[in-house]
Amino acid sequence: MSGPVRVIVLPPSPTGGRRVRVDGEILGLAHNLADVAEFLRRAGLEIDPSEVVEAPWIDWRGVGPEGWEAETGG
Repeated sequence: MSGPVRVIVLPPSPTGGRRVRVDGEILGLAHNLADVAEFLRRAGLEIDPSEVVEAPWIDWRGVGPEGWEAETGG
């Protein structure tokens, strides 16, 4: 892989969980930080789940790494 990797964790879906994208490819629906780390491992990016929160190359959209539940409309 050349150049910087772009990881985006999208906002929680209506049913909970967050889609994880690497360089535009959706890797799956994560329900916690360990899921994000596992998707990245499968994509060839080794990262410990404890480092996922502070990795500067992960873009957390909508809410930060603490938000996993479905957003309730109001």
